[in-house]
Formats: sequence, C-alpha cells, structure tokens
Amino acid sequence: MPDLRSLPSVDRLLADCGPLIQTHGRPAVTAALRAELATIRANRPDPLPDAREILIRVVKSMASEAQSRLRPVLNLTGTVLHTNLGRALLAESAIEAAVAAMRAPAALEFDLDSGGRGERDSHLRGLLCELTGAEDATVVNNNASAVLIVLNTLAKGREAVVTRGELIEIGGAFRMPAIMEQAGCLLREVGTTNRTHAKDYLQAIGPDTGLLMKVHTSNYRIEGFTKEVSAPELALMAHQAGLPLVNDLGSGTLVDLRRWGLKPEPTVAEAVAEGADVVTFSGDKLLGGPQAGFIVGKREIIAAINRNPLKRAVRMDKIRIASTEATLRLYRDPDRLADRLPTLRLLARPEPEIRAQAERLAPRVAAKLGCRVRVTDCASQIGSGALPTETIPSAGLALGPSPEALAERLRGLSTPIIGRIRNDELILDLRCLPDDAALLAAISG
Repeated sequence: MPDLRSLPSVDRLLADCGPLIQTHGRPAVTAALRAELATIRANRPDPLPDAREILIRVVKSMASEAQSRLRPVLNLTGTVLHTNLGRALLAESAIEAAVAAMRAPAALEFDLDSGGRGERDSHLRGLLCELTGAEDATVVNNNASAVLIVLNTLAKGREAVVTRGELIEIGGAFRMPAIMEQAGCLLREVGTTNRTHAKDYLQAIGPDTGLLMKVHTSNYRIEGFTKEVSAPELALMAHQAGLPLVNDLGSGTLVDLRRWGLKPEPTVAEAVAEGADVVTFSGDKLLGGPQAGFIVGKREIIAAINRNPLKRAVRMDKIRIASTEATLRLYRDPDRLADRLPTLRLLARPEPEIRAQAERLAPRVAAKLGCRVRVTDCASQIGSGALPTETIPSAGLALGPSPEALAERLRGLSTPIIGRIRNDELILDLRCLPDDAALLAAISG
C-alpha cells in the first residue's frame, strides 16, 4: 500500500510552476494541482508518481483545458453547408471586415452626416434592396427569428394560412407550427400533404385571417401525385382579400445557380417579383455569409417589423453586420463571385479536379495512417436544406478496415478530420478540402 504522505504538497509543486502560472494564472494552476493530487489519492497507484510526473500530467491537462471548445476541423463529410460544422465559410473580405469591426469603435447606430443617432440596418438596406428588387429590407440574427418576427407583426392573434405540405421541420425538431405558436398566430392548415388547390386557400380566408404563407420545402421533396398553388397565384389571392403574402425561402439564394452547373433554387429576386409582400431567407447557407435572417419586402410592412419590440431581441451585432455587408458586396460582381465566395467555389469544384487530388493523396495518406486507402466516387450534398434530393459528383478516399476506429482516431487529431462511414469504410469526400497540405498536416499532427 503506497504511503500517500510522501506526495509533494501543493505549495512544493507551485514553486516549480512559474511558466505555467504565467500562462494560466495561479488560481487555475493551484486548482489543477489539487485535482491531480486528489485523483492520485483516490486511485492509490503503486508506485506513487513523483513531483516531476505530477507536473507533467498537470501541464498536459491544462493545455487540453485551454483549447477552445470551438475547434477548427476539416469537413470531409461531403456536405458543403454542414449545419453541425458551422455552415458557410466566409469570404476573405468578410473576415477582414469582421476583424476591423472588432478592433475599433464603429458607426453602428451613429449618423456621421448629421451627428445624430442612426440605424444599424442602414448598412445593409441599400444592398439588399439593390440585389433583390425589394422596396425595403431589415435583418435579424437568423431566419427562424425572421419568420418569428414577421408572423408576430402581421398575424398575432390571427390566422396564418399555410398548406399541410409546407409545415416543415428543420434541424433539432424545430417546426414551423411551433414558430407560429410562439409568434402568437393561429395555424390554419389547408389542403393535404401532397395536393393543395387554390380553392383550399379561398375557403380558409375569413375575418380572422392575418396572412397567407408559402414555405419553401428546403429539406425534402414531395413527388408523385402532387399539386401546389404557385407563389404568383397566392399573391393575387392574398391581395384580392387585402392580405399580405409571406414567402419563407429558408436557405435563399441571390443568384441563379445554373450558371455554375448546379440545379436551380428559387432566388429572392424571383420571390419578390412574384408578388410576395415579405420574403425571408438565411445568410449562412447558399448566400455564403455569416448567420443572419433577412426580411425584404413592402416598405410599410418592413417599417412595422422594425417597430416590433422583438426586433431589439433578435438584432445583429456590429461584427456580423460588417461581414454581411462585405459578403453582399461580392454579389455586385457575379462574374468573379465563385472565385471570391468559398461556398460557391466549393459547390462549383469540378469532379475531375477533386479526383486528381484524391489520386495524389491516396498513397501518402495510406503511408501516414498505416491503413488501406483507395480512391472512390462520392456524391456531395449542398446541405442546410438546399436541394435535398440533388447530389454533386465528387471523389474522395475510402479508408479501412475498422471504419469506426479510424473515424475516432481522426476526430482525435489536433485538427480533427470529419468524414462519414459508408459500406464498412470511412469515406473522406475531398470536395471541401482546400489543398493537399491541409489534410497531410492534419494527419501528421
């Protein structure tokens, strides 16, 4: 039985912790030493570790503890806009704008011309109107907030009419009916899951109706024997009844994706032109910017939304406003957009280029990891609810055997590598790999 009295005291150990204290502070180091000594006393190892071994353990534990919980990773899942990995990567100009906003005071709500109070939305309003054709625009912290405040402003205590086929659920069991409930609306479902007709909406409209709503089914598709009412039809119907039409695009894009060989998604400008009074969409998905919720539409409705007390609770801070402005400016030059916007650049990467990268990396990855590696076909996804039934041809590396153990090993690297398991192999889809060096450096760490 080891003699625990021979363990060095905390004061004795602290005497040799000068650099550690300089880095982490005396209280944290003292607490770490006490925790390590308590573990030793509880486990009673034989022989007992000496002072040097105890200090080595504390240095390692404190270095691990000091690491940010929000660690950078290599996204080799094949999902470009992966919600669990932070969605869109920001353009360099957006990063620079965010850093500049962090380093100095900014005229966030200060009008430099008059010297009086300004509006934080003014930094984005002009760009959003220019790029979408809307009369006015405002911004909040994400698209769920955008839908919430729109419904609360336009239909609190009244009915919001929406087809059953568009009562979506997004990640984390977050459902449109629940958003409506929190907004104070009364959900009025019409039609069926697969077929809804104009007469269904017309029969639902009454004195308690607050608005008609169209929701983009961004994370699923209903196919087969189907029928839906188009946005222009809904807009005409709503306006004849003196009601607004709200069109929630979810992901939302400002450009026609077919230009880069991708399947089309409805653009915000199209939704505005089709007669929607309000259009809501996200900033950190297909748009390729930071997390944000955009609300564009009729001037009087946007003004009412800005007067809603909820607006202050869901507003954006100066850092995201700065990076969002820089992102939106990139859309003024669509010819160079794919070169400057990481999301679009990754989505548009040609399969032959990715396959060539896989061929180069396969033998080097096999040598470094000591496992079987082969080049394989992949089918990348856009992610975050955009074009859920469409995939993009890609290529990657298939690792084996024991894919679960390999996946755990790669997640434990200094820069974790995240792949996916398919057919008893760990698949690393290289669509989102910036360059060969990034993967080789990660597996060497």
